[in-house]
Amino acid sequence: MAIGEIAIRVQGQGLYEFTDQVTDWVSCQGAREGLCTLFIQHTSASLLIQENADPSARRDLEQWLNRLVPEDDRLYTHTMEGPDDMPAHIKCALTATSLSIPVQGDRLMLGTWQGIYLWEHRHHHGDRRVILHI
Repeated sequence: MAIGEIAIRVQGQGLYEFTDQVTDWVSCQGAREGLCTLFIQHTSASLLIQENADPSARRDLEQWLNRLVPEDDRLYTHTMEGPDDMPAHIKCALTATSLSIPVQGDRLMLGTWQGIYLWEHRHHHGDRRVILHI
């Protein structure tokens, strides 16, 4: 059993791939078989596994979610942290805060076109923390 942490620098809303960081961490743990769990310690960002070959798939996802959950909705009452905060919480609730990926032979069992992404839902810049566990 191993526990680690990855910091991911974000520059505003978007999908940030960090597959290589997770792959490197897993390979250093010596776990021949197991399950790698990732957990994000934030309520306005999420995790997902998505296509990593064609960027248009990620752009379409972002545009779709922004249409589904608009900013500046007059029905929001949680507004003290800015117009992107409540939409970010809703987007996080609709997506995932943890992922589980099988490990075999010190490798993540991801498909050919799958990548691991942090999905930042706010406009802010900074670091997000993801906890890893095997």
